[in-house]
Amino acid sequence: MILVWLIVILMAGGLLAWLSKKINPELPRWVALAAVLLDLILIVYLWISTEATTGSAWLMRYEISWIPQWGVSFSLALDGLSLLMLLLTFFLGLLSVLISWKEIKAKVGFFHFNLLWVLAGIAGVFLTMDLFLFYFFWEVMLIPMYFLIGVWGHENRTYAAFKFFLFTQASGLLMLLAILGLYFIHGSETGNYTFNYFELLNTPLAPDAARLLMFGFLAAFLVKLPVVPFHSWLPDAHSQAPTAGSVILAGLLLKTGAYGLLRFVVPLFPTAAVEFAPWAMLLGVIGIIYGAIVAYSQTDLKRLVAYTSVSHMGFVILGVFAFNEWALQGVVMQMIAHGLSTGALFILAGFLYERLHTRDLARMGGFWSKAPKMGVVALVFVMATLGLPGLGNFIAEFLTLVGSWQAANWLTVFATIGIVLATVYSLRIMQKVFYEPGPRHESFRDLNFREMLIAVPMVLGLLWLGLYPQPIIDMARPSITEQLQAYNMEEPTIAEPKTVVEQPQSEATINTNQLAINQRAFSNLQIIQSPN
Repeated sequence: MILVWLIVILMAGGLLAWLSKKINPELPRWVALAAVLLDLILIVYLWISTEATTGSAWLMRYEISWIPQWGVSFSLALDGLSLLMLLLTFFLGLLSVLISWKEIKAKVGFFHFNLLWVLAGIAGVFLTMDLFLFYFFWEVMLIPMYFLIGVWGHENRTYAAFKFFLFTQASGLLMLLAILGLYFIHGSETGNYTFNYFELLNTPLAPDAARLLMFGFLAAFLVKLPVVPFHSWLPDAHSQAPTAGSVILAGLLLKTGAYGLLRFVVPLFPTAAVEFAPWAMLLGVIGIIYGAIVAYSQTDLKRLVAYTSVSHMGFVILGVFAFNEWALQGVVMQMIAHGLSTGALFILAGFLYERLHTRDLARMGGFWSKAPKMGVVALVFVMATLGLPGLGNFIAEFLTLVGSWQAANWLTVFATIGIVLATVYSLRIMQKVFYEPGPRHESFRDLNFREMLIAVPMVLGLLWLGLYPQPIIDMARPSITEQLQAYNMEEPTIAEPKTVVEQPQSEATINTNQLAINQRAFSNLQIIQSPN
């Protein structure tokens, strides 16, 4: 029942925040803060209480029949992967409320209603195990984010909001068609029409049907990730959204696309995924290099940070389709580390916009001496973005590249170019904003207590991920192993969520069946890599 409360608290808190505006204009902020803080406390409690049982893939499950004649159930389940994503969701959600404390002054109640409902939709996506319910929460994320951009955004907010809506809604409808296709195929083959994730895992699919259904899911997830060439909505949405909207977009909404690849595409369509893997990894490498190059050319700080997301999310698709534990551990770490580091850079951009009322890098410069605390915090965020050892992004990219090397050597070599380019655009941020002489800003002030309260936890989080990532790796391992079972020729299905005691295994142990599949999957890469 606690899984239900994680969603209900946010939805009820959003309604209460909207209505409480009539009592006191400041009350919605406190209601939103209390709702997200309560969810954060609950998810931390779940992590602590399940720490001793992380050998089990599934930690908790709640299911009741919803529309039985259609095979729809209200099914929620928690494993290590979803727990980590929820922890990131509520942490960034709490910071988003604090960021908006002084920035949002119009329609405060409605703003916090939309903010909490976006978080509720994201939490539902990370928890639901019924595909009908999954699509419902996927849409719940979309509409409040549209309002966050369109009502409280910047000068071109209407254009950005419509573009975001069209891209995500169109791709989401393709996923709905794929869900319905999987539903009817499963029903015709087994006589049981259901949207239950665990039953649909065993659906026998013809090769052509599997490809079409997989591409329906991929349409939604690759647009949300986003992957080049489906990325053009992202820079506009990021640059026009309010700071909290940018943080949620970069830190959380993009992660729902990565989560969808891990949770649905990889286990539901193993054969089709193996066939598509070389091209998916190639798209990832293109995104890594393209995003980094375009980021360097930007003069708008928020657009620059937005294109860094395109580059970093390329590592996610590169790792997902490598089909080994090293790479998938890197993907999970990248989801968390990128959420913190890029969210932190958008927070920094918000701090600067609040003081300068501009995002133009040409109108910044020389702030190191005027705001030393901001400079030090920004330096940590920038170093994390470029993958400095000791910070979370380094662990994520290292694990991903080691895993992808086992699958596609040359693509991994080209992917490392993105790390070099990340150094270039990251150092450009520090140079343009803090070191290079710029226009005089006599009233420029350093970070205050509220801003330090936002920035310091993110600094500590990045340091923790970089210096002691083992708790994250241990929590994610059972779930990753579960996803990869679809690629084990002896055990082609994923089990129902129940307590399973797994034997500890060495990280150096390599599943020979999995290696055989990897070798077969990536034999086609020889064509791509051939000099002819």
